[in-house]
Amino acid sequence: MRRSLQAILTTLIALITVLLTAPSRGVAFQERDGVPILVYHRFGASVTDAMTVTTGVFEQQLAWLRAHGYQIISLHALLESWRDPANVLPSRPVVITADDGHKSVYTEMLPLIRRYHFPVTLFIYPSAISNASYALTWDQLAEMVRTGLVDVQSHTYWHPNFHHERARLSPAAYRAFVMWQLTRSKEVISQHLGINVEMLAWPFGIHDSELEQWAAAAGYSAAFTLERRAASRNDNPLALPRFLITDRDRGARFATIIEGSEHREK
Repeated sequence: MRRSLQAILTTLIALITVLLTAPSRGVAFQERDGVPILVYHRFGASVTDAMTVTTGVFEQQLAWLRAHGYQIISLHALLESWRDPANVLPSRPVVITADDGHKSVYTEMLPLIRRYHFPVTLFIYPSAISNASYALTWDQLAEMVRTGLVDVQSHTYWHPNFHHERARLSPAAYRAFVMWQLTRSKEVISQHLGINVEMLAWPFGIHDSELEQWAAAAGYSAAFTLERRAASRNDNPLALPRFLITDRDRGARFATIIEGSEHREK
């Protein structure tokens, strides 16, 4: 009996030693259920609307992610890992995105991601760029891309509400409108920045099977919603969820968003 107990203890100690000393290069992550993809919109010294995250809170969030061992990866890296298992992700991955192309992305966000060396994907609607007073310019976007930390993808051409457009247009006109929004955005971003545009953020998070089919026809391989949960390789690639981050998501509330993504049931 003592020998049997000793054998069991020896086996347990050996197993624990292996688990504690095994490399963490994404092996454990591959068994997890999902990756939190965060989406921001605007930054500033104070909250001016529901979509503004104060710069101080954003910096606190970045510092928390680093202090707790999270690895910020690009959207491209995440999608490639799902397409090819040979592309192993680091442990505890998180993705950061920002929608719309607000000028505060350049003035407030860029200095911080350069300091932390965190990659970000911007989803922009090109009609506003270098036109609207609140928006980035093409020169600013080009500068951001040159850092190697920023990728730019599509948020359609002018951020329409597809529910409203479907209601006011005939079926044929609606399809033509959607396809123009999807393809025109890709064309303009590519012309200005020389970027291959293959990802889309749905305006207002609105999507359905028909819109997804048209996005695929327009050449998009992935599209993103505002559904608040972690993204998984088992999700529909044209309706991948993201956590909309607001200024209230600080401290324990922010930790719950990130840590809750790690412990979802499979």
